Amino acid sequence: MSAKTTASAPSPVPGLGLGPAPSEAVTPLIRGIAVLRQLTEAGGTMSPSGLERATGLARSTVDRITATLARMGYVRLDGRDAILTPRVMELGNAYLGALRLPALLSARADRLADELDESVSLAVADGDGIRFIHQATRRRAMSLSFRIGDLLPAERTAPGQLFATEWTPEVWQAWRTRRAEDPRNRAFPTVPPPPPGSAGDDEDFEARTARAAVENCAVDDQLIEPGLVAISVPVRGPRTGRIACVASVVSHTSRHTSAELRETLLPRLRVAVAAMEEYLRGAPRPEPGPRPAGLATWTGASKLELGREFIESLARGLTVLSAFDEGRAELTLTEVAKATGLARATARRALITYEHLGLVAATPHRGTFALTPRVLSLGFPPLSRTSLPRIAGPRLTNLANEIQETTSLAVLTERRDEIQYTARATAQHVMSVDIAVGTRLPARSTSTGALLLATPPPHGTSPSSAAPTYTLADEEPEQGVRTIAVPIHDRDGQVIAALGAATHVARRTAEECVHDILPALLATAAHIETDLHTAARFTHVPLT
Repeated sequence: MSAKTTASAPSPVPGLGLGPAPSEAVTPLIRGIAVLRQLTEAGGTMSPSGLERATGLARSTVDRITATLARMGYVRLDGRDAILTPRVMELGNAYLGALRLPALLSARADRLADELDESVSLAVADGDGIRFIHQATRRRAMSLSFRIGDLLPAERTAPGQLFATEWTPEVWQAWRTRRAEDPRNRAFPTVPPPPPGSAGDDEDFEARTARAAVENCAVDDQLIEPGLVAISVPVRGPRTGRIACVASVVSHTSRHTSAELRETLLPRLRVAVAAMEEYLRGAPRPEPGPRPAGLATWTGASKLELGREFIESLARGLTVLSAFDEGRAELTLTEVAKATGLARATARRALITYEHLGLVAATPHRGTFALTPRVLSLGFPPLSRTSLPRIAGPRLTNLANEIQETTSLAVLTERRDEIQYTARATAQHVMSVDIAVGTRLPARSTSTGALLLATPPPHGTSPSSAAPTYTLADEEPEQGVRTIAVPIHDRDGQVIAALGAATHVARRTAEECVHDILPALLATAAHIETDLHTAARFTHVPLT
């Protein structure tokens, strides 16, 4: 049963290119989604004036939306810009968790990439396009720029040919309409326009789809841009036999021609896909994780505190997406309302809005709803390749401003005999500790290194309960310098980095460092870990 109504509002949705919204749709939620999508397409950063132009919304509306998103932790306001934060990845994580495929298959895709020394991706269908849900890329001078959540037109990809073998007449008609209106793929900002003379006309795509149906595989022979080639095989779901996702090996013509992909890599890809399908058949049913708690209460309290600047209907609408996750892939209206603490009427209007925006779909099971891959368009792509220094940077700046001391993030080098500084923020003093990002120091001569050396290597070990809460060092690595550091843990509880602050011995005693600086260090480390754990749930977050 669909949550949609038949009545419609008189005007189209700003910034989304959609038709009239249902009368029960939540207009502030539609506008908030428009802002998130524009920030995503802009790479994660945009000025309010830029958002105003891109969405067609009034500046006052943009300001209220970004203030609300900032309160939720989805953006931070830095000078003139609104910047997406790792916390917005919670929305995409909800979809990927409910889908389960990344959790079940990503390790196998990574192993295949290592075995072949080529990039491997997993993609799902999104209307008449494809959207990536996992990327295992090779680090080369000629590397791929596609990210988890990026949307590509079906006709210019190998996975698109395979998904098209299962298209309904309605999807084929939508594709033909889109092709007629947008032959240069301007609606797909992650791909360049079709190369001159490329094999990309409608008849060619239909012929390639027919061949893919017969061969159960498909080739992308420089459809996206010259030099890029890929071979794809469908991964079919154990219950339906339909395509659950498509696994692809991606290379370039200096390494493999499309014919060589078929000859040398296709057999190994088929073996890997068969193993993926076997694993899916034996995978246990997911255990639902803890439901989000207190969301409705939190939004009400935020409204009381911030007043008109906080758009409660936007915040409450966004909490509906967090009701879905692993073990909660399909939910009824009642279950959504219970998970979020929202009234049924509020949850229902949010679901109506999301159906209109293509973010939620009614399932074949009567009365239930599921997230669609389009949820990944809400901030996920530009953040899916973030690093720990980028995550920590804004937190270090806030910490330096709070304690008025230089702050830094450091990791151990592979040999574990040196630390490398990967991020820093300075305080305003005439005399301050000045260590540039990238600097290496002997690990034993700093509080940061001492802390990291006190933790066993992460490979093959369990989280160390004996790791120190903090370390303090005097006159190291230089006379007059006093440093204090706390650990940063990954999702598995392993210590992977250290957060430190440095001062002059004349400015603070050791006791003052512990009393005044340590609590702020620990609080900042907790914030960094929260952001890191959100970002790293389905993506690889480099430490440097």
